[in-house]
Amino acid sequence: MKHLLLLLLMCTALPSFADDVAAGRSKADVACSLCHGHNGMASLPNAPNLAGQQSIYVSEQLRNYRSGKRQNEVMNMIAKQLTDSEIAQLAAWFSAVKVTVEAP
Repeated sequence: MKHLLLLLLMCTALPSFADDVAAGRSKADVACSLCHGHNGMASLPNAPNLAGQQSIYVSEQLRNYRSGKRQNEVMNMIAKQLTDSEIAQLAAWFSAVKVTVEAP
């Protein structure tokens, strides 16, 4: 019983995934949408689509840009300004976007 109570307290103290998705969407509208589109579908030919990407992939790549391990002039500048929390929120948002494919 004590373990269950501890687990419940820990879960209520953590921000919810829905909160991360909402915050990530707001951040993406400001920092990402010009190149990657409002829903993560790229608006520029050389920008990748981020919609539907795994959150672990988005997080890792943003951390790599922030540290300089991965190089891109624009992304290095943008990622340097992101906190770990903002990276998690952006990853939550882009992974939450559902992508569908239709056969021609």
